[in-house]
Parts: sequence; C-alpha cells; structure tokens
Amino acid sequence: MKPYVFAIGDVHGMYDLFTKVVDYFDPSLHQLILMGDLNDRGPQVKESFLLGKKLVEEQGAVYLMGNHEELFLYFLDRPEDVGALYEQNGGRQTIESLLHKGAWEEYSPTEIAMMIKSRYKDLVAFLRERPLYAQWGPYVFVHAGVDLHKNDWRKTSPHDFVWIREDFHQSPNHTGKTIVFGHTITPALHGDMMTTDLWQQDHKIGIDGGAVFGGSLHGVIFDQKGILQDIEYQNLTGPWQPSI
Repeated sequence: MKPYVFAIGDVHGMYDLFTKVVDYFDPSLHQLILMGDLNDRGPQVKESFLLGKKLVEEQGAVYLMGNHEELFLYFLDRPEDVGALYEQNGGRQTIESLLHKGAWEEYSPTEIAMMIKSRYKDLVAFLRERPLYAQWGPYVFVHAGVDLHKNDWRKTSPHDFVWIREDFHQSPNHTGKTIVFGHTITPALHGDMMTTDLWQQDHKIGIDGGAVFGGSLHGVIFDQKGILQDIEYQNLTGPWQPSI
C-alpha cells in the first residue's frame, strides 16, 4: 500500500482545474482516487473523462462511479425516456463536448446515444465498470455516502452510494471508518451556500467545493492519521451560482 491517498472532488468538466490539481499527484507516493462526477455541467467533459480513464489505466487510480456517470449511462440506454431529465442535470454539456456544439438540438436523443456508443465504445465500457466505493486504511471513499442504518455499510444500495444526501449527512457514523465523499457541495453542508472549505463532522469529510458553480476543486492528501494537505483551486471564470 502506498503511504498516502490523494482524493480529487467532483470535476464536472472543469478540466483546467482538474489538471492543476493532478499536477500534485506523485504516483510513487499516492494512491489516487477520483470521487466521480467528471461529467455534466462544465465545458470540457470529454477531456476530463479521457484524463480520468488514462489515470486509471496508466497510473492505477481509482475512479468511482458518480450519479452523473450513472445518469449519462442511463441516458445512453434509454435516451427518449431520460433525455429531458439528463438535460436538466447538465447533460447537454457532456453531449456537446463528446460530439459538437449544437448537437443537442441537431439530433434526437436516440441518434445522440447511438453516435456516442459507436464513437466511444471503450469509454462507455470503462464507465460501466466504475466501482461504487474504495477503502484505504481507516478511510472509505464513496461518491455520495453510505446507508448508516445498515449493520454493514457495504450493504448500501447501489443507488444510495451515488445519490444519498441528508440521511447520510445527519445520521451517526458507527462504522469505525472515516467516510470521504463528494456529491453534495460543501457550501450546502456548511449551511451558508458560500463556504467552499472541506466539511468535517462525525468522521465524515465532504470534499466537493462546487467548482463548476464558481466554487473550488479540492485535492486532498491523507495519511493513516488524517489530512496532510488540502489543495484547493478556485473557479475564477464565472459568478457563484450554487446548486446541490
């Protein structure tokens, strides 16, 4: 086991911030974990997807399934049923990054799904294989959280691993693990919709600083005892427009 683990929060197509944080990654020292949600909402989803895939295949990174990867795959499998929901959740940016600007209006959902599955077979297959959680020392890394009402947190439903919010945040943590998660932006967890710092409570650590909304992207380095370094890059390209 490497001496440190390095977790990067929800990228959402903010490729420039992603590369800045990845620059701190030392594969000889760090086990890299990507917390999911590399796609949707932001401008450079294709580049973010491909970098995530490269880091897994060449550097042994762990890329966790996020709810936005799940929604993207759901759209590919049921485009006519899911198209409107996917657009509401930032899917247009993913489609136009993978195809071209204007593609969302130019083609039907079925045509879009067919083109992506044809042009990006390897990427789609890769995304379908993403794990729901990772363990390292005293930590559990998961996109959204776990069901803390279960006797064994590993029996959390696949849905809750990528979608759970308040029930996880507010329930007591008796797992004996420190649970590191993304999904819910830290300004919402702090309760002021402004503070992009890490959120820490009851051996839970939220690291999604809301980069795509004008917040920040976190890269957090841990050892067995706790946080060693929090690398935080602010999104300076647009106004703060928070959403969970």
